Amino acid sequence: MDDDIEYEALPNSPIHINMLAGALAGITEHALMYPVDLIKTRMQMQSSAASSSSLSVSAAIARISSAEGASALWRGVTSVIVGAGPAHALSFGVYESMKERFCPNGDSSNVLGWAAAGACATIAHDALMTPFDVIKQRMQIESGARFSGLQSCATHIFKNEGLRAFYVSYPTTLLMNIPFHMIHFSSYEYVKQALNPSRGYDPKSHCVAGGLAGGLAAALTTPLDVVKTVLQTKGSSEDAVVRNIKGLKGAVGLIYRQSGWNGFFRGIGPRVMTHVPATAISWTTYEFLKIWFVGTSEAPSKVAAATSAVLPFRKVECENGCKCSSVSSSSV
Repeated sequence: MDDDIEYEALPNSPIHINMLAGALAGITEHALMYPVDLIKTRMQMQSSAASSSSLSVSAAIARISSAEGASALWRGVTSVIVGAGPAHALSFGVYESMKERFCPNGDSSNVLGWAAAGACATIAHDALMTPFDVIKQRMQIESGARFSGLQSCATHIFKNEGLRAFYVSYPTTLLMNIPFHMIHFSSYEYVKQALNPSRGYDPKSHCVAGGLAGGLAAALTTPLDVVKTVLQTKGSSEDAVVRNIKGLKGAVGLIYRQSGWNGFFRGIGPRVMTHVPATAISWTTYEFLKIWFVGTSEAPSKVAAATSAVLPFRKVECENGCKCSSVSSSSV
């Protein structure tokens, strides 16, 4: 592109733009990668460890499709869509706000600042997303077929286990996701700048940096993800020992006794396979939507050139120079 948009020179996006872009990015990544996430959940369940953890992702998908129907691979996706939108909106909104605070004056080398902003975003995100994640995982397992949808599953959990069941894994989720997002956000910013030192708008660097950051963070935090899954699905287990687990310490002890150290890495393959494309999709979508929503009023001709390579339609400034939004084909 001859006339690269000065992407990093654009003013900071308003909070509502960050939140809207984050919501759409979150829904996109979770919906597209949902079947692989379902396989990861089944591999990590303590009661199904012996039968499913040794299967490849493709073999697991084939077995589920054959035994339960292809629609089973998408069971519970509604919970993710409903929860991921507002949770990711909150996450990206907090991240951008905290990044401004921890990295003043556009500091482009403050790894600790990026990590701290990511930790703040995680706390906000997980407070909202954890109940939806519990519902999602209960519907992903084989016994989840008895639920007609999100509401019936949520009602069943509340009636039989109480409100606490929706947050039983919250401490573990935070313990996992705070380091996950500290690694994720800081790695993304670092790799993005290494790949694109000119700091222009470059979807390829956003995609590669997002995928690498997500894969690294996912691999390093898999043991805590296994613990979280056991806690969130214990209410559906037929094993009385699993159902009676008490908190993080109890789950760690049970996993070690039944599976040894290898038990903490069940599902690492599909977990990484989920997060690499998911975070690549999320960051590419997020960065594009920020420039789509904000950039048009700052440098309409440059934004038009940048976005025309991605979408056949784009927003342009009207002939009178006002900041209203109109849609024009790339041929205009």
